[in-house]
Amino acid sequence: MKAAPTISASRDAARLPEDATARTRILDAAEEFFSEYGFDGTSLRQIALRAGVPAGLIGYHFTGKLGLYCALFESRTPSIVEQRNIGLALAELEDDPDRRLELILKAVLVPMLRMTSQDSGSRFGLLLAREVSDPRSSERGIVEKMLDPIAVAVTDQLRTLLPKHSEAEIHWAYHTIVGAMTYMMLDSGRIVRLSKGAADPRNVDAMIRHLTALLLKCLQGPPALLKDTSS
Repeated sequence: MKAAPTISASRDAARLPEDATARTRILDAAEEFFSEYGFDGTSLRQIALRAGVPAGLIGYHFTGKLGLYCALFESRTPSIVEQRNIGLALAELEDDPDRRLELILKAVLVPMLRMTSQDSGSRFGLLLAREVSDPRSSERGIVEKMLDPIAVAVTDQLRTLLPKHSEAEIHWAYHTIVGAMTYMMLDSGRIVRLSKGAADPRNVDAMIRHLTALLLKCLQGPPALLKDTSS
């Protein structure tokens, strides 16, 4: 994990709009640092310096580092969940099974992947991808509280649409979808390097199109040939 740089409070605070509130400046600075260096690699002192506020003011507004971290997710995650719920509702209206499966995939993929191309959302998209893939995220409970309910809604639809698939296969499928999406959001340029530019996550429409097509083919296939012996 990269070490966060040393910051000059007067220099960085001067870049912020004069009408920005202290709370907003703190949130903006926190999103910048947490998305770049992760929860463990960021300190409140660095955030305070970037925001141009006393470190004690963060505790006043957010009750500490974890409170500030959670506040970022509480302010941004509901929009993603709402978009996914709308996508799932549209999928339920579709009679054609293949088209319905495609709409379920897009309900999961599009809200997150679109964030990578938006100036206002790209940092939070990276932060969310970090949190989902962080082995210690369960300690914070953010994913469980804010994203698990919509994950249950997705797997419920997959279960209805793929009745021949076992419970294990439904969940392997869901986590394969999330894993492919998260990897693309965290991509450091490897796919561009290996493909010599033929595949580029910065082309969000192409990324969504290719991922949807590949995952759709996987889910349209027959259930696993090997009997589930996990029980």
